[in-house]
Amino acid sequence: MDQDAVAGGDPDVYDRAYRALSLRGAPDPRATGIYSVLINFRAAGGLPDTGPAPTLSVNYEVTEGLVKGTTDSGHYTVVCVLGDLTVQYQETTVSAGVGDCQAMRWSGTGWRISPGLLAAPAPCAWPGSPDAVDAGYRELV
Repeated sequence: MDQDAVAGGDPDVYDRAYRALSLRGAPDPRATGIYSVLINFRAAGGLPDTGPAPTLSVNYEVTEGLVKGTTDSGHYTVVCVLGDLTVQYQETTVSAGVGDCQAMRWSGTGWRISPGLLAAPAPCAWPGSPDAVDAGYRELV
C-alpha cells in the first residue's frame, strides 16, 4: 500500500488508499508518520497541502520488513516496512530511509489495518544499513 499510495506525493491519495485497506475503527490515516512526511515536504516546498503538483515526483521503494509481534492466534500482528523515499521537485532531489508500521488484522480473506490504537512509529534508517539491521529489519524477498 505505501509504495502505491505515496507515488505522486498527494496526502489525499494516501488517505484514500489507507482507508480502503482499513477495518472500521482503524486509526485515522492523518495520524500516521507517512501522512506527516507527505504534508511536511509539501509545506517545505511551498506546495498546496493536497492535489497534483507540476514537477513533483515522489517514489517510495520498500525493500525491508519487520514483524514487531503477533497475538490472537496469529490473526493480529504489527508489521513495519522500510524503504527509500525519494522526492524530486523542480531542480532538487531529496532521499531518506523511511519506515512505516501498521497494526494488521486477518479479516478471513486478507490482511487489513486493524481497529484500535495506531502502531508505534517505525524505526527509520537507510535500508541495508547497520542501523536498519539493529532495528530488526530484514530484506524482503
